[in-house]
Amino acid sequence: MSDCNINISFTGSAEEILNKAKAAVESQGGSFEGDLNSGKFHVSLMSNTVAGSYTVTDNQLQLNITEKPMFVPCNAIESFLLKKLS
Repeated sequence: MSDCNINISFTGSAEEILNKAKAAVESQGGSFEGDLNSGKFHVSLMSNTVAGSYTVTDNQLQLNITEKPMFVPCNAIESFLLKKLS
């Protein structure tokens, strides 16, 4: 299974976008660790794991999903994240 590399442009501060991401992950019982530059996350959804890391560069949140359900395509994860983080 290959990684999903997702870039999300944002306005505002890195702190704001990361707070939204952390709230979304933790609301599903997951963990979100890191700082304003980089970190990692892990969440179980319907008995499946989604995990990876993030980096922030300028106004880009770069996500590298390293673990996901085989049957879920990267573009579905990207679409879900865009809805949660916008």
